[in-house]
Amino acid sequence: MLLSRHQVLARRERDPERLERSAYLLLSRIDTQGPMSIGQLAEAFGLDTSTVNRQTAALLRCGLAERVADPDGGMARKLRITAEGGRRLAADREVNRSCLARVVADWSPEEVRELEDVLVRLNRSAESLEGRYWPRTEVYDTCTGPAGVSARPVDADDYVHGPATTP
Repeated sequence: MLLSRHQVLARRERDPERLERSAYLLLSRIDTQGPMSIGQLAEAFGLDTSTVNRQTAALLRCGLAERVADPDGGMARKLRITAEGGRRLAADREVNRSCLARVVADWSPEEVRELEDVLVRLNRSAESLEGRYWPRTEVYDTCTGPAGVSARPVDADDYVHGPATTP
């Protein structure tokens, strides 16, 4: 909660162009997984489709996302992040990283790595209890992640130093 509170305060202190929390979360998910339908987003976040529909309507109005045909040929149209949405998401991520970097500025690399390890473990434990793994897939191995997917969760080190270039 302290990290979250710090991020919220930093968000308010910065510029009004910062993304709303729901926009940041939705865009992050779409950015990670690729185009997603309203139903897929609702399932991923455990929200009602009407809630996700309202939130995504705001993304569409602002030009941060766009509707596209399902690349896999499905009936439901999907939402894809736009270039502007990607730019704004990247800018917000950088602000979040710099804010967290200030919090742990006097920590050793080992201490940052320890925080990362504990946060990853905490996230995986919570996801396991809820049955909602990140990224969400049909098949998931709790040790290695989703079958066939070489991904890892966003962690403390990503916020401080940026995401690793290799999984």
